[in-house]
Amino acid sequence: MAPLSGNAARPDTWKERLGSVGVWSSALNWASAASAREAAAEIEELGYGSLWVSDTPLSKEPFANAAVLLGATARIPMGTGIANVWARDATASRAAALTLAESFPGRFVLGLGVSHPPAVKARGGEYERPLAKMRDYLEQMEDGVPYEAARPSDDPPVVLAALRQKMLELARDRTQGAHPYFVPPEHTARAREVLGAGPLLIPEQAVLVESDPERARALGREHTSYYLGLPNYTNNLRALGFADEDFDKGGSDRLVDAIVAWGDVDAVHARVRAHLDAGADHVLLQAVAPEHGLGLDQLRELAPALLG
Repeated sequence: MAPLSGNAARPDTWKERLGSVGVWSSALNWASAASAREAAAEIEELGYGSLWVSDTPLSKEPFANAAVLLGATARIPMGTGIANVWARDATASRAAALTLAESFPGRFVLGLGVSHPPAVKARGGEYERPLAKMRDYLEQMEDGVPYEAARPSDDPPVVLAALRQKMLELARDRTQGAHPYFVPPEHTARAREVLGAGPLLIPEQAVLVESDPERARALGREHTSYYLGLPNYTNNLRALGFADEDFDKGGSDRLVDAIVAWGDVDAVHARVRAHLDAGADHVLLQAVAPEHGLGLDQLRELAPALLG
């Protein structure tokens, strides 16, 4: 369980360090550096336990973006949710992760994932045998070119974007845990069953502080529609009892309600509690906002209830 060929802090240490609730934001990939710095500093000041950024071929590079945000904050850990294993080789990812962990001790989590065929194709790659790709990638991180620069006192934990059985088993056996995305609490319970008691389980949860059902579901469908075109997510949802009719036109009401926790603060809090009760260690809130909005107004409103 050491793909960085070093000594990562125990998952229990990170569970305490992260707390119960953090933030996942693709919007920070699109914002200006000045706006992103200000947002990260406010998220830290609000008391959230971590801040995660994504990796797309159309926006900022995740390790560089994490470095900018780590430099703009004092305490909050950052994670990649996720760094795409088709975008850079294992040596590059390991060097980036160790650089950040040494520069910002105890403040970086390396999330890795196999992403999806369209994102890989956009980079000029071929998406094939994703489980084997991830297994080989972890082996190359552990047994590849030696890293001879200054090392962190504790290597950063590695977590995988694992949805289904075999990837969850790989996360359990070869890393410090799993970071599922686009999942309801029912998936969290299944993931915890596969992972067992020890590894980190850090699901993402889309949230929307909006009590009008029509408006909430309309905004929710703006969020779900893209992901429902990606087979990794729809296959996972089928395993949770959803069917093809749930995937049409941006998602059925049932599916949108399962993926996006909408309503008042108490409703969102209840969904976060459902993940924690199902076995999550740390739940990442993604505030749903139109046009790459940062959703800071929602995070401000939620913080007293979720972090108090």
